[in-house]
Amino acid sequence: MSSKRAAHKYTVGLYSNILKNTRIKLPRSSKQLEQQLKGVANHWRIEILRLVAGREGITLDAIAEILNCNFKTISSHTQKLVHAGLLEKKYLGQSVLHSLSPQGKTLYAFLQS
Repeated sequence: MSSKRAAHKYTVGLYSNILKNTRIKLPRSSKQLEQQLKGVANHWRIEILRLVAGREGITLDAIAEILNCNFKTISSHTQKLVHAGLLEKKYLGQSVLHSLSPQGKTLYAFLQS
């Protein structure tokens, strides 16, 4: 393979997954993409994503208070977002801190556009 073709192949591979200057990691399968899209298919989950994007390391209590919603409802929706791979949990004593995963950040950037 010529160096020109190799450089082109590298460049195409490097920039083929860019959306609004954000490098995105595409799901490996259609099933994973479906799971991520189902993860945000609810207005509470979209609100949670927006809130967590602005406040990394937020607890469920804080999310429920800010969104003025029942704790159990928020807990259920955050669990679905974690299962979809859009949120990450970090355990700190008895507190659970939530932040966006890399896929969650990509999806949040897409929702902002």
